[in-house]
Amino acid sequence: MTTMALALRDSATMLRRQLRHMLRNLSTIVLLLGVPIVLLLLFVYVLGDTLGDGLGGGSGGRGVYVNYVTPGILLVTVAGAVQGTAIAVALDMTEGIIARFRTMAIARVSVLTGHVLGSVFQVLGQLVVVVGVALLVGFRPDATALEWLAVAGLLAAATFALVWLAVAMGLAARSVETASNLPTLLMLLPFFGSGFVPTDSLPAGLRWFAEYQPFTPIMETLRGLLLGSPVGDSAVLALGWCAVLAAAGYLWARRLYNRDRSR
Repeated sequence: MTTMALALRDSATMLRRQLRHMLRNLSTIVLLLGVPIVLLLLFVYVLGDTLGDGLGGGSGGRGVYVNYVTPGILLVTVAGAVQGTAIAVALDMTEGIIARFRTMAIARVSVLTGHVLGSVFQVLGQLVVVVGVALLVGFRPDATALEWLAVAGLLAAATFALVWLAVAMGLAARSVETASNLPTLLMLLPFFGSGFVPTDSLPAGLRWFAEYQPFTPIMETLRGLLLGSPVGDSAVLALGWCAVLAAAGYLWARRLYNRDRSR
């Protein structure tokens, strides 16, 4: 077999390993899934009327706000779910299994690839559930079939990028507890962007940060695709940020994984 074929075979094996671990830790998946759902219900049913009136000039209400906030909740789902990736990688590093893998005749890249692909599949499944809940509470997108495909592609790209960052954080962490805390910043970024209120309603300093941080163009692109509003240059910025974050996470993770060290 060629080197590429061996790497693909080993990556598939590591992917099966990750999927089995996920099935054995469904409580963690439910917990990670529960956070965005609770946030969605909180913002829609507790704050939705007031914030929706602000968006609709006094006549928006909950229906307007659920359409506005859902793209932000989708990105919160992605950012929150990758915390489990960082924890899983840190567990592998601290429990000695990585040292065992290093002695085996397997492609080195396959270990990290298994974590990445397993997490991407998990997050995409969670996104389907969150979209279903959003539809139940009043989310009414105007997207065509092609726009839904674009939404799925952008969410997959964002997930892939953030998962690689989470893998690097898990490798960098000295303990599982540290690994669980490092991705917290990723969960907070949607709140300091356009996920829950328009950026022009924020104070000047915070507005500048919200407009130029990586999550805002992703959320604006999702909102435009789902609701049929103009996307502008947000799509290019969103894809550019996804590429930059994925490359940074991959290079950081590869450097840490290839470095010999004892935990």
